Amino acid sequence: MMAAAVRLPLTGARATFGHERCEVHLYETHIPVRDTIVAEQFYREVVGLPFAYRDPTRDIVFLWADVKEKAMIGLWGPGTAYGIRDEVNLKCHIAFSIPLDQLFGMIEKLNKSGIDTFGFGGEKAEEPTVIGWMPSAQIYFRDPDGHMLEFISILPQQPKPSFTGSYSEWKNLLAHEA
Repeated sequence: MMAAAVRLPLTGARATFGHERCEVHLYETHIPVRDTIVAEQFYREVVGLPFAYRDPTRDIVFLWADVKEKAMIGLWGPGTAYGIRDEVNLKCHIAFSIPLDQLFGMIEKLNKSGIDTFGFGGEKAEEPTVIGWMPSAQIYFRDPDGHMLEFISILPQQPKPSFTGSYSEWKNLLAHEA
């Protein structure tokens, strides 16, 4: 029986399989896209992921999602094993960890590029949402295929599980507690 952990570190997580313990981290995820050229351009230019490989025999592009050979995303075109089939387009969610100071810059970059940014509840937002149980600050946006992407920053403060709100509300809460 596999033991479940409530909260694993973001890197170097230890998982238990039976009696064996091993290092685990997310290496790769695949997302279905309608056009790998359009998707590649978006993920390289907007999200900032570096190119890893384009499979010349299949409609698949891989991008590094961390340092080279540590994590990647596969963009799978229509008709491929993980791509869109029969116009069924599953929507995926992917979160990218970035430093808090860069999170605010990415919101500005996305909005200047005509890309709407959203809070945790799906409302349009110009500042990050904070989820208190982690705590984390994040902003959400969609790629050209409608997948929900997220830039997230883990905050250094103590968790406040009952809090979900804007970053400015979070800062006000912390100021009143000080």
